[in-house]
Amino acid sequence: MSADGQVVSHERYSLIPRVLIFPVDEKGHVLLLKGASDKKIWADLWNGPGGHVEAGESVLEAARRELLEETGLSAGRLTHCAQITVDTGKSPGIIFFVFKAKKLSGELRSSVEGELAWFTQNQALRLNLVEDLFTLLPLVMRHRVNERPLWGHYCYDQNDQLVMRFSR
Repeated sequence: MSADGQVVSHERYSLIPRVLIFPVDEKGHVLLLKGASDKKIWADLWNGPGGHVEAGESVLEAARRELLEETGLSAGRLTHCAQITVDTGKSPGIIFFVFKAKKLSGELRSSVEGELAWFTQNQALRLNLVEDLFTLLPLVMRHRVNERPLWGHYCYDQNDQLVMRFSR
């Protein structure tokens, strides 16, 4: 099938792909990034490293690239834990692929994206997190290598409050 045969239409709902990675060390601590105060989104909030999938790369390649760019680390194992569609109320929406990174190597270093720190899950849940992480982080930390990923859908209610739903 040719590229034209894919029937891409700007009239259809479209999604911008992103990746979100939760590096976990051998002690079970998770590495989080506090967004720089000048960031457009999530300034001064803790989140996992991540970002956009660039043209020409796979989701897995994007996760590896973002992890390296934002932390200086490489993962010996990336586990796909969740895929979440975010209905922003307009097109395009967002789809993000969530990974747990283990068997880490490299030199930890912060980037222009923000500062990095290791936390236990309980410590992390007391931080000023991006709002969905209070639910998402425990789900990712419980996820095991042989489990199927979670399928999530986020949308916003009439008061612009985030509504999350997950299934297996």
